[in-house]
Amino acid sequence: MASAAFEEIAETFDFLEDWEDRYRHLIELGRAMPPLDPALRVPAIKVEGCASQVWFLPRITGHGPEARFDFQGESDALIVSGLIALLHALYAGLSLVEVGRVDAAAELARLGLEGHLSGQRSNGLRAMVARIRALAAEAAAG
Repeated sequence: MASAAFEEIAETFDFLEDWEDRYRHLIELGRAMPPLDPALRVPAIKVEGCASQVWFLPRITGHGPEARFDFQGESDALIVSGLIALLHALYAGLSLVEVGRVDAAAELARLGLEGHLSGQRSNGLRAMVARIRALAAEAAAG
């Protein structure tokens, strides 16, 4: 169920054999994300459970469960910004219903991240996925 953007990232990760190169690519993905307006970095959009500062601003187009999900996100950590970019590629453009159906753990496992992220980063990644799912569920409910 992965998007074309996520598939492209997965293919690049397969091509890059060295984890240093993969980390560099992850950081580049994060740097390519548009920055969040500093005025929007408020507690209401902060993701709890991350060691770094992380903010997600949902952007829902349409109404009801078939509305399209997108978000803008930012972190104060380079690697985490890259993880946000991965999640954006995985979820952006899906319907609210589809967001709930994505097996993020399985999709992200394809990249081999779990063996290369610290425990705190892994917990933060799970917290970000949970926040995305909650945002989509809240928007679908009304």
